[in-house]
Amino acid sequence: MGELQKDEVVTRQERRERRLAKKKEKMPQHGKTLARVYKQAVEKRAGQLPEDKDKRKRTEERKT
Repeated sequence: MGELQKDEVVTRQERRERRLAKKKEKMPQHGKTLARVYKQAVEKRAGQLPEDKDKRKRTEERKT
């Protein structure tokens, strides 16, 4: 509130918006745990991809 002039009128809504904006800035976006879970999921999926491709090829060969 250092930027406000003494004669400037501040509404309750404006004060509320500023307070909520400060609170939102302090909130962490994502924790380390979420990043680790995402990384593990990606690694697991990357390990399965070559096998899946082979299965698809075999399935397509059977259909034809």
